[in-house]
Amino acid sequence: MSRVFSLSIHADYRCRHSGVCCSSDWDVPVDVPIYRSLDDALAQGRLTIAGPPHDSGATLIVEDDLPDEAAAIVARTSSGHCVFYHRPSGLCVVHRDLGHDALPMTCRHFPRLAVRDRRGTFISLTHYCPTAASLLFRDIPLTIVPDPEAFPAGDYEGLMVDDDAWPPLLHPQMLMDLEGYAAWERHMVNRCATEAQSPEAVVATLERDARLLQDFRPDREQLVDRIALLPGDLVKAEAPPTLAASLNHLELVMTAVPDDLKPVPDTEGLDAAYTTLVRQSWPRWAGPLRRYLAAKAFANWTAYQGRGVKSIVYGLDAALALVRVDASRQCRDSQRPLDEEHVREAIRSADFALNHLAAGDELADTWSRRAE
Repeated sequence: MSRVFSLSIHADYRCRHSGVCCSSDWDVPVDVPIYRSLDDALAQGRLTIAGPPHDSGATLIVEDDLPDEAAAIVARTSSGHCVFYHRPSGLCVVHRDLGHDALPMTCRHFPRLAVRDRRGTFISLTHYCPTAASLLFRDIPLTIVPDPEAFPAGDYEGLMVDDDAWPPLLHPQMLMDLEGYAAWERHMVNRCATEAQSPEAVVATLERDARLLQDFRPDREQLVDRIALLPGDLVKAEAPPTLAASLNHLELVMTAVPDDLKPVPDTEGLDAAYTTLVRQSWPRWAGPLRRYLAAKAFANWTAYQGRGVKSIVYGLDAALALVRVDASRQCRDSQRPLDEEHVREAIRSADFALNHLAAGDELADTWSRRAE
């Protein structure tokens, strides 16, 4: 069983039963053993649904067009809620009545985002989960911690890297070694932990650092040592004067979203809202935004799916851009200046697009081409 690592801001995560994961109108596949146990429990009366299936259909839908290794899909109500979601209590009746091990794999692992390689299992969270998003607003030291309380050793669903697979690329013509990649991952988190710096300064500094590593020569030095010698100062940068570049990032992300999942474009008036309601208040939320960047840098799938450290940083820039865009949308709709609620909901929206709508490998390819 591999050792588990997480960020300190996530290490004490506990579900607070917001119900978002159970009410987002998602397909929840059920593998064969879980399907059999749930079907038996329903037949024996040990489990009852909390809401009727849409169109009075089956509770566990069996059809030809199912994901690989799925025996069924859990039915949803007409409002898009899982039929096992008990809305008044916020509880899943499967979890409540049969226990954690009876849950479908997707439900057991949400909101965890895992990467496992020869170093161990690295777990971040999707901040579409309101509980995960709230963790970003706590002022606690930002570090990578081993054996976090919230994530005991086990088999986590995510990006599983074979032991004989290549390590991440430093740039399109050169591989890193795993020790060097671990040093880069720590370096990114440490940059995000720098107090009193804008999130834009963190991204700009990492862009510079990534460029400085492009002439690394493994015959002359170790990558770990080269990363340790990167400049200690940060590149100064502030929030951009307009939303134009952020909207370009949003457009690129949407190219990686399947057509049937693409939201209706909603950009009217956003640049004006950003200028009048967001930009002035944006620096107040530098801490949560830096922690959000750290969560995107850690356990990063683009490291394995993309073509170098510059593509990872491009993805961080895109994530921050999506927060700017949705913060502007939140402020436009509420007609009030940026506040904590707006920032939290903007982060949730950004992660919904990045983690639940867009195809990760397509994003990594797009970011890699833009970064080269």
